[in-house]
Amino acid sequence: MQHTDAIRIERLTAGYARRPVLREVTATIPRGRITAIVGPNGSGKSTLLGVLAGTVAAQTGRVDRSTTRRPAFVVQHTAIPPTLPITVRDAVAMGRWAHRGPWRRLRAEDREITRTCMERMELTDLATRRLDTLSGGQRQRTLLAQALAQESDLLLLDEPAAGLDEASQAEISRALRQVSATGVTVVQATHDLAEAAGADHCLLLRDGRLKAAGHPDEVLVRT
Repeated sequence: MQHTDAIRIERLTAGYARRPVLREVTATIPRGRITAIVGPNGSGKSTLLGVLAGTVAAQTGRVDRSTTRRPAFVVQHTAIPPTLPITVRDAVAMGRWAHRGPWRRLRAEDREITRTCMERMELTDLATRRLDTLSGGQRQRTLLAQALAQESDLLLLDEPAAGLDEASQAEISRALRQVSATGVTVVQATHDLAEAAGADHCLLLRDGRLKAAGHPDEVLVRT
């Protein structure tokens, strides 16, 4: 594997209950860059993220990762129950469970990492606020901070800006760019072509097959 590739996908077929969703996909994902996966509903974007996250098994083909830590997966903010009675600090600290195990007492190191991740996502002033009092953009930044607390070198996101207003979308885009600048490989599935245009690399899926890959300027004209 070339050192510039974080992930190499070779002739990947994957799906659910023996029903393939992705078919013969071959692609690379560059290290330390933002890759956008685009395509219509049912094209296989979420399935590909699932394979990269390790929650969906390949039926045939292979995925080679040169990343060294377990991927951090960021769900949409709408997937979090609005009445969940925890604070921003509690939610971000849950990212440390990847290292400590659920409900284990956090060490001083864990608390410091939690504080740093909140600071990076500009959440310090919201640390004691409950999730149900936050805007969609604030909740999504909280989930990003939680993922960063896992200290993974691969960040996977499924439609991170979906349902957010324009200002919140800009916040998420800025946050992802900051994360990528630290060397983390970011892969996001998105319907937002403007968001995809700001990525470094783009994969276009259609009917479970890879139709184009490369710089967004070259790929998005084929959507």
